[in-house]
Amino acid sequence: MSLPPLVEPAAELTVDEVRRYSRHLIIPDVGMSGQKRLKNAKVLVIGAGGLGSPALLYLAAAGVGTLGIVEFDEVDESNLQRQIIHGQSDVGRPKAISAKESVAEVNPLVNVIVHGERLDNDNVFEVFKGYDLIVDGTDNFATRYMVNDAAYFLGIPYVWGSIYRFDGQASVFAPTLTDDAPCYRCLYPEPPPPGMVPSCAEGGVLGVLCASIGSIQVNEAIKLLTGIGDPLVGKLMIYDALEMEYRKLKVRKDPKCDLCGEQATVTGLIDYEYFCGAVSEEAADAAADATISVTQLASMLKEREEGSRDFVLVDVREPNEYEINQIPGSVLIPKGEFLSGAALEQLPSDKQLVLHCKSGVRSAECLAIVKGAGYADAVHVGGGVVAWVNQIDPSQPSY
Repeated sequence: MSLPPLVEPAAELTVDEVRRYSRHLIIPDVGMSGQKRLKNAKVLVIGAGGLGSPALLYLAAAGVGTLGIVEFDEVDESNLQRQIIHGQSDVGRPKAISAKESVAEVNPLVNVIVHGERLDNDNVFEVFKGYDLIVDGTDNFATRYMVNDAAYFLGIPYVWGSIYRFDGQASVFAPTLTDDAPCYRCLYPEPPPPGMVPSCAEGGVLGVLCASIGSIQVNEAIKLLTGIGDPLVGKLMIYDALEMEYRKLKVRKDPKCDLCGEQATVTGLIDYEYFCGAVSEEAADAAADATISVTQLASMLKEREEGSRDFVLVDVREPNEYEINQIPGSVLIPKGEFLSGAALEQLPSDKQLVLHCKSGVRSAECLAIVKGAGYADAVHVGGGVVAWVNQIDPSQPSY
């Protein structure tokens, strides 16, 4: 469906702007009017990471007059494989500042507003106010639902994208612009079960996939701002990088949607962490009194080496993760084998089990399984191998 442009044109373009944007100006659908609308537009990009990096660079290059950047994190070396807005010299610096400087290099005519804070229920309305459009580059479900709800309450459309390994998705959610447009909750009424969908930090992502999806998000943003083309409203674009295949599915507005439906039950911001759940209730209960620190684990390993203690340290990550780094003395049994029950056949019944993963989420899920199988004294390592590398053995690489 075609929609009217989101913003009015700016009064004029300067001679320098005409030179800079000349390749846009000679496109009949964009022209002078479309470029003036871009100049007058205010777009908020959430995250300066995998999706935010190409989105910010191309929005700046396109001539969007005001760009907001929401980002609280610092640049890590593991980001550089995909977050192209940052460089080696930016490692350890705030991502928002690094991104702002890169935008200035691409287009000094763009006004950049930095929101160097974590987006939450307390500040999301204040941050969103005044922007015409939101480009969502978040990487967790709790923030996505919060962005969706806050944008709906403020009447701001937004362009959503998601990436994982070789797969990407994108859509436009604008239920306040047209009656039959769905919101994110229409597509995903409930978040996936905790632990079902790994984050990019746990599952990985092909670096160039970020550029593919991020550029699609900018393409949709330009269409919405200038009122050209047929935006991905009511449509889900799915990209498979391995098969080089694009698919487009229709997404219908759900009349029973909790947010934008006829009898909405979500009438304000909710507890999104609780709604999405970092871990299942079973895992949280199992880990409540059975979590040890990496410092405790180091002491236990020393005692085991001296012969005064015996236990089995089980790494529940995937084999490719185990090749990157590992806690000495651990054995690898991936989480999937716990879920299928195959792991229980490999575990000794006369020794304590100590489980760990990358950060503690997967090991907590596995802990619930082994406790249910009778391993009452089993524990898991809070913080996992990340905490081990940071606190015990910094000579190992992190990921």
